[in-house]
Amino acid sequence: MSRRVRSKAAKKGKYDVVSLSYPEIEVEDLGHERNGFVDWTSLPDDTVIQLFSCLNYRDRESLSSTCRTWRVLGASQCLWSSLDLRAHKFDTAMATSLSSRKITDATLSVIVARHEALESLQLGPDFCERITGDAIKAIALCCPKLKKLRLSGIRDVYADAINALAKHCSNLVDIGFLDCLKVDEAALGNILSVRFLSVAGTSNMKWGVVSHLWHKLPKLIGLDVSRTDIGSTAVSRLLSSSQSLKVLCALNCPVLEEDTSISTSKTKDKLLLALFSDIFRGLSSLFAETTKKGRNVFLDWRRSKNKDKNLNEIMTWLEWILSHTLLRTAETNTQGLHDFWLKQGAALLLSLMQSSQEDVQERAATGLAAFVVIDDENASIDCGRAEAVMREGGIRLLLNLAKSWREGLQSEAAKAIANLSVNVNVAKAVAEEGGINILAALARSMSRLVAEEAAGGLWNLSVGEEHKAAIAEADGVKALVDLIFKWSSGGDGVLERAAGALANLAADDKCSMEVANAGGVHALVMLARNCKFEGVQEQAARALANLAAHGDSNSNNAAVGQEAGALEALVQLTRSPDEGVRQEAAGALWNLSFDDRNREAIAAAGGVEALVALAQSCSNASPGLQERAAGALWGLSVSEANSIAIGREGGVAPLITLARSDAEDVHETAAGALWNLAFNHGNALRIVEEGGVPALVNLCSSSVSKMARFMAALALAYMFDGSRIDEFAPMGTSSESTSKSVSLDGARRMALKHIEAFILTFSDPQAFAAAASSSAPAALSQVTEKARIQEAGHLRCSGAEIGRFIFMLRNSSSILKACAAFALLQFTLPGGRHAVHHASLMQGAGAARVLRAAAAAATAPIEAKIFARIVLRNLEHHQVEPSI
Repeated sequence: MSRRVRSKAAKKGKYDVVSLSYPEIEVEDLGHERNGFVDWTSLPDDTVIQLFSCLNYRDRESLSSTCRTWRVLGASQCLWSSLDLRAHKFDTAMATSLSSRKITDATLSVIVARHEALESLQLGPDFCERITGDAIKAIALCCPKLKKLRLSGIRDVYADAINALAKHCSNLVDIGFLDCLKVDEAALGNILSVRFLSVAGTSNMKWGVVSHLWHKLPKLIGLDVSRTDIGSTAVSRLLSSSQSLKVLCALNCPVLEEDTSISTSKTKDKLLLALFSDIFRGLSSLFAETTKKGRNVFLDWRRSKNKDKNLNEIMTWLEWILSHTLLRTAETNTQGLHDFWLKQGAALLLSLMQSSQEDVQERAATGLAAFVVIDDENASIDCGRAEAVMREGGIRLLLNLAKSWREGLQSEAAKAIANLSVNVNVAKAVAEEGGINILAALARSMSRLVAEEAAGGLWNLSVGEEHKAAIAEADGVKALVDLIFKWSSGGDGVLERAAGALANLAADDKCSMEVANAGGVHALVMLARNCKFEGVQEQAARALANLAAHGDSNSNNAAVGQEAGALEALVQLTRSPDEGVRQEAAGALWNLSFDDRNREAIAAAGGVEALVALAQSCSNASPGLQERAAGALWGLSVSEANSIAIGREGGVAPLITLARSDAEDVHETAAGALWNLAFNHGNALRIVEEGGVPALVNLCSSSVSKMARFMAALALAYMFDGSRIDEFAPMGTSSESTSKSVSLDGARRMALKHIEAFILTFSDPQAFAAAASSSAPAALSQVTEKARIQEAGHLRCSGAEIGRFIFMLRNSSSILKACAAFALLQFTLPGGRHAVHHASLMQGAGAARVLRAAAAAATAPIEAKIFARIVLRNLEHHQVEPSI
């Protein structure tokens, strides 16, 4: 989340905002028909100009190209009182070129020299870093009719520049030197015409000089010293000594706020506005009418037909300076202001959003977007502040403003909606008020900034499962995909938000199909391949991972794998310096590896080497990255060729390290990968040599995850279900061979001991005894429910793996027999995702005969017998006819 600023609207009702209205134009009255067609070029010039005034810059430009007459009218000076270039698309080269063309003394001097009749000049709120006092002198010399001058972030407003204003600009009544490093206080005391003065945020002020001189300014009625280090002495002297001063605004002044002796009541009809005062009550005191009270003071004033020119000027100025100070305070996330925001700040911002001043409206919307954010990095917001906005009716107000035709206000309103929607209650309110349709429409804007903030709103709303379908129904999916193609080189902000929203939507099965059908696979792969911004890469990879996660219900997994360059790009992203990118890329490869063709294509693209390197480097990484790195290797290791390659590339050691992780999810993926690797006897030996037996034994006995314990037991069973592991041990001297034999034998005894202990944790002696003495289904069902590992139903075994467990039923070890029967029970339980598949494989392998033999064996442990009977019953349930 970031923070930004501009627009104008008329008010209707408490929080209803409507665009300024114009008389309706009747075509038959204004246009002339030629051969049955209306000649629009015959409209009166003032009507066309009125039409132009309702359009944004881009649309004015397009309409101007209609004909030569309209081109001239479109260039009318009254239409171009301001220009906002933020929404235009700049590539890196253009942005670099423009960076050296920021407004400077020279450019500002040229501008003012050509506009001698200039009455108002405002530059900000961004800092005017390249403007000095020399430019202010040029303004004074060239613009004698100047009435309002507001500049931000100037380093040194020196005396000669200010004195030039005092000498040449006799009509100058409104001055703002905001966030400057230095302003000559004494010289400001020479501008006798000034009525409103703001030095908010300006540092290095000499308040002794200020209090000694400024109270003598004969016409000064409004003074703003907010966000400065002014103290109570200077404030008290200004309030007591100035004959003309009506309002002193000192918001967020820490030195002043530390002095509890300062009075907030009106002194000699002078009002002090500070964080410790009741601002709304103070503003109400400016009016003689008692009806203007409380939080409606601005709204009541706007609705009134007040003829007091001075009061109207004061209120208009207060709107401007309050919006500026509240925005700056929100952007800096000043500590200790939580109560202020809840009690007054949120209501002030909402009230200011209804101003008739465009820049006040936009700053207030930006302030709302900023003040709820307490941690930009983690996208954390203050829920209390967000819900305060909701309680004050702010959601409807923001949505109405988002429908404005002015792009600056659309952008800031959408940003505020996006930030507030991090809160689930606000997100629900936004959806109920029709916000999803509004944001989806804004995402199609030709303005990059508007589209970016709208995409951010859809990103946050799409976190809620209940909002995904609504976004799709509002055609939001296509709008987001189109954004990626439209702004593919337009910067990381819009692309990250669009990809993030698509990632959330792709997690839903139906929405994932919408994403694919809208061209989302191609768009996201394009970002993964070509975009250099890490935030975009991360969200694109996450979106591809979620698209590939529905392999059983749609074809997106295969579609992603078949998209040109997709797998290569994801493999490359696992080498990113950014952990988030590596994590999401590994997650995508993990999901994609469930498809047979993808699995081999990933390996061909260097996936084995890349993922082994990733696993080797992430021992101290986040659990999320560790889980996905091990998971991707687990997925690839389903293929025997890949399994061998992983072992050969050094993948065993890092997987053993990950198996020792404290995170339950990492346990599961590491155990799963080691289980697959242990199927190969060469890898089984590597696991023993790398110290994997103690790690798997620890998982088998201690992991919180049943799945991790289960797969660790299966890995140990694979490793020691026969003597063939010895054949892969390299030969050495007789003493070395004896030592290795003793070592393997000790490892085997340790493994079998913990496999047995694992199986017994699912054993209820009473239930087993009942099942052994009865053929009633209820007795077996009781054992089944005790033994069930719910997540094991998601595991899919190959024919070779099923065959190995069937063969293990004949093993001389009673522990391995019980383990094999327990595994086959899990793989065939009704309701398991792949139970029918496993049952079919078992029928082809003649499993029924082996199972019956195991169930009837006199020497077999009771667990092996009962589990074998349950597997036989499972096969019958799946209508697999047992072969005798």
